[in-house]
Amino acid sequence: MSPPFLSPQFSMSRAERLLDLMQVLRRHRQPVSGKSLADELGVSLRTLYRDIATLQAQGAMIEGEPGVGYLLRAGFLLPPLMFTEEEVEALVLGSRWVVDRGDSRLGWAARNALAKIAAVLPPDKREGLDGSALLVGPGEPIPAGDAELATIRSAIRAERKLEIAYRDRDGSESRRIVWPFALGFFDRVRVMVAWCELRQSFRHFRTDRILALTTSETRYPRRRQAMLKEWRAAEGIPQ
Repeated sequence: MSPPFLSPQFSMSRAERLLDLMQVLRRHRQPVSGKSLADELGVSLRTLYRDIATLQAQGAMIEGEPGVGYLLRAGFLLPPLMFTEEEVEALVLGSRWVVDRGDSRLGWAARNALAKIAAVLPPDKREGLDGSALLVGPGEPIPAGDAELATIRSAIRAERKLEIAYRDRDGSESRRIVWPFALGFFDRVRVMVAWCELRQSFRHFRTDRILALTTSETRYPRRRQAMLKEWRAAEGIPQ
């Protein structure tokens, strides 16, 4: 059964407001005050509290209370019924790129995600999803490294150290312990970004040059978000 806030007895303006509230909450990783939420949405605090109560009643995992702040926990997915045509096209194009240029497991995940989105779209939007004319052009074959990517992504999510055997561009081999915190997908290569204990600095490792890797049971001592921010600053990459 459709959630009440998406049913006919609710005005479209309130349905849109509730969707907007969910989107605002998704952008925040720390508790945000009710006043800040109300100001961003252009509603009164009373309306904001009522909207939060409505979403909580429908299963949204929103934690917090007045005077403390609110935080949306993972685990609640609002059916994306309000996508615009351009948003649908962006999803299709991005998914097609991942299928074509990502590793095999990410490719399957992209297909599955697109199928889930299609299942909850209204018929007119679903036709746009299936018939999108935005295509991903063919690229050069990506070097080997597909098998390592799932392990690297898992280590990044868990903030675990990796022990790797690596061959650099000059053919020299070395063994290192690294703290992986990002993975870059380029047209021709995939690059793991990590803190290298051997060099005591940030290093970039092409995945097709990793000869072997093992995930350590040891968590690295820093948060990956902090290292990513520091690396971006060092590389002059906008946040």
